[in-house]
Amino acid sequence: MKQIALFCSSSKVIPQSFNDAAAEVTAGLCSKGYGIVSGGTVLGTMGVISSTAAKCGGHHKGVLPKFMKGIDYQAMSESVWTETMAQRKEEMRKDTDAVIALPGGIGTLDELIETLVLKKLKQYQGRVIILNVDGFYNPLLALLDHYVATGVLPAEDKALLESYDSPKELLDSF
Repeated sequence: MKQIALFCSSSKVIPQSFNDAAAEVTAGLCSKGYGIVSGGTVLGTMGVISSTAAKCGGHHKGVLPKFMKGIDYQAMSESVWTETMAQRKEEMRKDTDAVIALPGGIGTLDELIETLVLKKLKQYQGRVIILNVDGFYNPLLALLDHYVATGVLPAEDKALLESYDSPKELLDSF
């Protein structure tokens, strides 16, 4: 089965547009036959992804470190428990065709940047994508442009990161 990992926020106090976009992307990917891999909790956008995947009847694998026991979404198709956050990131990427970073905090940023580095080093073969809802990732894209302008990041490495402004644009790319 083709799988897509979704990196996202666990915050409960983010704009509703971020959660709406996550639900649209999750439902759209499920309708295209993709399995969803997520952080697997009931919190914030992760909870939105979990409940949307369950409603769609799609396969949903949640990956959680053991210290998060008790906040896991109970209706997942599959739960994978890890010892560490580092193992969690590795397991989330495993056998995926793409990773998509939805708006999220420093954990999402960590997952995204590590995956982009692995893509650059040819250690991750899938697509690396951001969903730039309401311009959320504009500062990151500007930083990467600055890296290119100063020569610390080759333009072809920045081009490994795909960016879409709407769920429809993103889903149309699959």
